[in-house]
This record gives sequence, C-alpha cells and structure tokens, in this order.
Amino acid sequence: MDFVALDVETANPNMASICQIGIAVFAGGQVVDEWKSLVDPEDWFSPFNVEIHGITEEMVEGAPTVSDLAATIHERINRRVVVCHTPFDRISIHQAFAAYDLEPPSAKWLDSARVARRTWPNVSRSGYGLANVCDLIGYRFAHHDALEDAKAAGQVLLAAIAQTGLTVDEWLIRVERPISCQDKAAPIARRGNPDGPLFGEVMVFTGALRMPRREAADLAASVGCEVAPSVTKRTTMLVVGDQDLAKLAGHDKSSKHRKAEQLMAAGQSIRILRESDFEKLVHLQSMART
Repeated sequence: MDFVALDVETANPNMASICQIGIAVFAGGQVVDEWKSLVDPEDWFSPFNVEIHGITEEMVEGAPTVSDLAATIHERINRRVVVCHTPFDRISIHQAFAAYDLEPPSAKWLDSARVARRTWPNVSRSGYGLANVCDLIGYRFAHHDALEDAKAAGQVLLAAIAQTGLTVDEWLIRVERPISCQDKAAPIARRGNPDGPLFGEVMVFTGALRMPRREAADLAASVGCEVAPSVTKRTTMLVVGDQDLAKLAGHDKSSKHRKAEQLMAAGQSIRILRESDFEKLVHLQSMART
C-alpha cells in the first residue's frame, strides 16, 4: 500500500513545459506527505492550457525551474513506485529533465488509468479519464491542480486494490497483461504429469489471471493436473482470477464459475481456488518433490 503519486500541468503542448508539479506520498493506504510547486517552464503559455488549469505566465514569475527542483524530485520519487494517471506525467518528467540535460529519476511507474481499465469493466475501453474514474469510486477532488490530481490517481489505485485484492507489486505485473487475460483462441487443455502429486485432479481456469492462461495450464500439468477447457462432471478444481473472486456484489460470475457452483449444489466435489492459492499450491507440491 506504499507508493508515491505524481501529476504535472504544462504551459503548452510541449510536454516538457511543466508549470506545476504535485507529489503525494501514500503509506498504509493514507496520504502521509504532500508537496506542490509552481514551475517556471521558461516557455510560452497556451491559452488553451491556461483555460484548463488556470496557471498563467505571471503566476510562475520567480518560480523555480525543473532544473532548480531536480534534486527535490529525485529525493521524492527515486527508487519508489510512482503512480500517475495515463503516461502523460511520466513523459513530461522525462522530457523536462532531458531539456535541461539532466538524468531523469529512476522509478517504477504505474499508470492508474491502466489499473482502472483492468478493474472496472465499464471503463475498460473508454471513460477511464481521471475525473470519470473518481466519480465511479466516489472520490471528490479539484481537477487540474497537480497535487489534487496526484492524490486522485493514488485513490484510484487504492480503490482498485480494495476491489481486486491485488497488491501494488502485483499491479505492476497485472498492467502489463491484456485487459482480459482470458485466452479466447483455441481452448486450453493439458494432460497431467502421471508422476505429479496431483495426478487425477481435473482443473479448469476462469476469470482474469495475472499470468497467461497457457502458462497456468503448464504449471498445473507439471504437478499432475489434467487441464480441461470447460467445467463438466469430471471437474475437481476451478481456479478463478483473484480479482474475479473479490468483485463487489452486482458483478456477474463467469459461466464456468456458475456451472461449478451448480454441480457443487448437486453434490459434486469441486474445490474453488484463487489464482494466488493455485500458485502457492503448485509451489508447495513442487517443493515436496525435491
């Protein structure tokens, strides 16, 4: 739950023309420190940009430049997970540092827009702007102030963590996967390793997994599980993506999940596991064989 959130405003379409920066430090799910500064971009101000954020050329007279603030920015975000909404802010930081021939901060960047698209299906393809997502999670803020936007991006990540159960480190991995990690090409099936400790189990995967479905199937087969493409009367284990099990009420379960529950209600023995529990199970079984 520990990370830094960052946002910038720019004076004109040049992404290096930072005129305001805001950084919020989150620890344990709370904002524990915040910092904001106007910045002299040493560049012109577009009327369009000014209309959006309200920062004028006169307001930044005497303000520090990015070069002046470089050490402070490094101190606050170096070697941290830095959250921003869309890649815009990350690119701006790198472009502004390059304009002054400075080494950019070294950080793990996490795009909260990509997080939102993988958390809430109704913003997976459109409507994932910061204001709309904050409306979705019920967070109110003053848009287009750099510090307010930074804190809002952090709140989007916290809401996604609460919704899915994924940690910050797990989200760094999840955003690199497709929005839906379900493989919709050929159905995936595997024969189980007959020497594996779980030989005889018939496993089915459903939901959005962190790992590629084929990789999960290979792991299951390595410890003996037969992997089947659909839930049947032979199924003994159903592995569900963590975020699918953690969804709030009102979200539909997959057809495989519903079919498994119907069979369980009829007396069939099926164990439903989260993906993280499946990974732990495979690890423990592999350890037992060594």
